[in-house]
Amino acid sequence: MINKYRWYEAAGIYLGIAVFLTFILAPFFEAFLVSLRPWREIISIPYEVFTEGMSFRAYFDVWRFIPLLWLYICNSLFIATSATVITLIAVIPAAWAFARFDFKGSNVLLWSFLAVNMVGVTALIIPLFKIMMTLELLNTYWALIVPGTAFLIPIGIWLLRSYMMRIPKELEEAAWVDGASRLYILMRVILPIAMPGIVVVAIATFIGAYSQQFLLAITFNADRYLHPLPVGLFIHSGGNVSRMNLIMAASIIGITPVIVIYYFLQKHMVAGLTAGAVKE
Repeated sequence: MINKYRWYEAAGIYLGIAVFLTFILAPFFEAFLVSLRPWREIISIPYEVFTEGMSFRAYFDVWRFIPLLWLYICNSLFIATSATVITLIAVIPAAWAFARFDFKGSNVLLWSFLAVNMVGVTALIIPLFKIMMTLELLNTYWALIVPGTAFLIPIGIWLLRSYMMRIPKELEEAAWVDGASRLYILMRVILPIAMPGIVVVAIATFIGAYSQQFLLAITFNADRYLHPLPVGLFIHSGGNVSRMNLIMAASIIGITPVIVIYYFLQKHMVAGLTAGAVKE
């Protein structure tokens, strides 16, 4: 049985959580407050958290200020969803192979995948640009999907591999004895059991793909109708600093789909993160 925390231990834990949440949530809270203020109150001195002129008017005016806002949001969702689907297609069989088969060079490959993530897309942006130009993929959705997916697959393999290693081998051996093929075992035996882990990888991939679009889009795309949300906001914020409340309103609208998706899938994500933590 787990002993109860002493009062000072519990106080320290809650204090640490409060400090962590403050640093995480404060920028979102401030962005929301800025979206409610008119410009004269944004630059007012001294700073006031709540002002008399607060309203939701910016959330209605932003659609005239950024006419393509819906298109930017849809582009971001399409890019993130496509990257997630492609990542899962590559990650699921790869993670199973690394979890079950002890082939030569597997450890080297795994650590190579981790090294790719340590380098980051920023350091490779020029070589990636040359590759996209050679393949004639500039100013297309593929230029925004493929490079990001390449950096999301390695971490997905690591996450799902650790989950699949907890699945008893006896289940696969029983299916193999009954004459099932490797593909059948993966599709009918492994996938249903590994679904919580797959959901975790899918959510992490979607959030990663949704948040890393700025650099790729501003480098590989010049078509305004293909811009994702971060680039669309950047374009409209350059010469219209006085409309910062509209930019913040558009930002809040843009992150709302991700928050809604995470809200409805949070139970599956918690289940995937905690599955296998208790040994029966």
